[in-house]
Amino acid sequence: MSETADPVDMLERELTVLAFELTTPRPAECVFCYVDRMLEEFGCDNTLRWAAQWRGMRAPRATALEARLAQRGGYCDCEIFLNGWAPSAGAVVYDEESDEWRWRAPRPSCCGVRRGSSQPCALWMPLRRPRW
Repeated sequence: MSETADPVDMLERELTVLAFELTTPRPAECVFCYVDRMLEEFGCDNTLRWAAQWRGMRAPRATALEARLAQRGGYCDCEIFLNGWAPSAGAVVYDEESDEWRWRAPRPSCCGVRRGSSQPCALWMPLRRPRW
């Protein structure tokens, strides 16, 4: 007598594998490119979920990453780009029709960072900090 696999268990395993594949940082991908990519796909849940996930998988010794992001107003993943960092000038173009800055086409790939580095790649620059 052979046991048949439970279709629900099989589906759950497949979804787990797919979720891992979709949310794993690419080789040498910097934290900012990773968070930006995850925000495009899955949005922000008002936490540093994606930044923390990247740190856990690529730079576990970068224990001050979240504090460093918060110093520039990045208290959640989307605020990283609203308050702290923006694409570098060469990576974006101004679209007069939509009155927005957009990535150049094709969108540039992450320039990469060494394993363990929590610094941005060359696609990102810090925004000026407000003087209070």
